[in-house]
Amino acid sequence: MNIVDIAVPEYVEVDVDERLAKVRSIFERENPKGIVVTEDGEYAGVVGEKQLMRSRMEDDTKVSAVMKPAPSVDRHEDVRETARLLVEGDVKIAPVYEGEKLYGIVTVDQILEAVLDSLDAITVGQIATEDVIGINDKDTVGRAINLLRENGISRLPALDEDGQLVGVVTTNDIVEFVVRDHERQGSGDRAGDIDRMLDIPVYDIMSSPVVTATADETAQGVVQRMFDNDISGLVVTPDGADTVAGMVTKTDVLRALTFTEEDSMDVQITNVDLLDTTSREHIIESIEQVVNKYADMRVIHAHVRLHAHKEKLRGTPLIQCQIRLRTNEGQVGGSGEGYGAEHAFHVALDKLERNVLEIKGVNADEEYRGQLLRKLGQL
Repeated sequence: MNIVDIAVPEYVEVDVDERLAKVRSIFERENPKGIVVTEDGEYAGVVGEKQLMRSRMEDDTKVSAVMKPAPSVDRHEDVRETARLLVEGDVKIAPVYEGEKLYGIVTVDQILEAVLDSLDAITVGQIATEDVIGINDKDTVGRAINLLRENGISRLPALDEDGQLVGVVTTNDIVEFVVRDHERQGSGDRAGDIDRMLDIPVYDIMSSPVVTATADETAQGVVQRMFDNDISGLVVTPDGADTVAGMVTKTDVLRALTFTEEDSMDVQITNVDLLDTTSREHIIESIEQVVNKYADMRVIHAHVRLHAHKEKLRGTPLIQCQIRLRTNEGQVGGSGEGYGAEHAFHVALDKLERNVLEIKGVNADEEYRGQLLRKLGQL
């Protein structure tokens, strides 16, 4: 399937200097799928409705302050390659071109709706993230914001004192809470309001009950549930339990569309634009060298995620790197931080290597134990 079957010309084009007040009114009046931002007639970035409506910037702010660069897609591009571009660009919307002419846009939801019937062959267990960061429901909103920002994620399962799942708090929950509070307070002196909001417990703003999934469900079923509930992710729980086993998002499903059966390793790099002194080829080669130290491990898919913090050292940003491999031995990963993408990647790669070798050691111990038992049986 090509993007020609999915892309729609339902977009609005605005200049980078356009005020947010006018752009907001365009969404309210025309309800476009998205807005393409141009500068001197050339493509500059995109703005999605949720991204704009949840911005608390003043109406006189230029749209360039909230736009996000996104890779452009050819109208006849394959869906799999388009999915990869969206995942690696960490965006939900991208402009679609026919030659040099802007034809329209394509969104994550449009792609998932188009391929929904073919998602019955993928299970949640194959694509869900197992290493999930959670938060206690009595922790503060300020701590939730720090966890979301530090880890470059958009949702946190909220757990009670017994480790049971009681809710989910997302960046959207926090923004909507702040906006509601702002509208309720009205204008005037807001000194201390921010501190007060940061001290509010998570259970006051979290979504509950939680919409969940199980590992044996199909991607088709969970995507439909996301559409039905207007959410972007589900907590994965064991059957009949309220504990957290993982997280599955629309991005995870989109990423699964790019999985290949080729001999070469399938690698995705989210926020690929953060690569500075290294290259995709170096990253792939380095991961392959680690994996090859364990000959029995076959990598189905590798995902490298880069996230930039505000902190800098001599102009170089502090980068968090997460590497996650889906293998025939299950999931294995590593993470680390460093100044610049190359440094961060190698810190994460060292952690990945230790985890891979740990799996190798555990399997070797089990193999030795089996051999010993067989010898004892012979005796």
